Amino acid sequence: MSTPVPEPDPIPEVLTIDQPEQLKALGHPLRLRVLETLGETEAAMSNRELAQKLGVDPGHLHFHVRMLLKAGLIQQVASAKGREKPYRSAAKTLKVAPELVSAGASELQATVVEDVRHGWDAYAEQGQFRFVRINVRISQDKALEVLSQLVPTFEELEDENEEMLTITAIMHPHTPDESPEKG
Repeated sequence: MSTPVPEPDPIPEVLTIDQPEQLKALGHPLRLRVLETLGETEAAMSNRELAQKLGVDPGHLHFHVRMLLKAGLIQQVASAKGREKPYRSAAKTLKVAPELVSAGASELQATVVEDVRHGWDAYAEQGQFRFVRINVRISQDKALEVLSQLVPTFEELEDENEEMLTITAIMHPHTPDESPEKG
């Protein structure tokens, strides 16, 4: 007779990333894809299931899954699947603590830029890559406040029946055109 597997605790709403190791764990596009995939469902998935869904080699993926687990960004849950170890997201939403963002999030920033490039490559020709760009005169703090308000707005609007979208908001000081027109 088998022992019943205990039901896992509910997935917390928010996990604040406040350790440099956690931020470093986000610094690879495949690890971001694992987090996105696990975030699409509350059901746990094994390394093999994740690899199949992502179309990658399970051996290669295992390294990245272990990094996410060690960083506390995913959790291993009890299962009756024998040797298969299922994982799930550590929270529904990940937020980076402001002190980490200002203390050199260059790996994360590079990963986000790479993710945007990957989205462009995958969806631009189909007309499914959309963006908005504006130049505006407000303080960086006020702009960050406005961008931060987008997260709960999108969370409220979320519909489980709709396809998952990636929405990336990027802010930087204006960079004027350095090559003045000649003529």
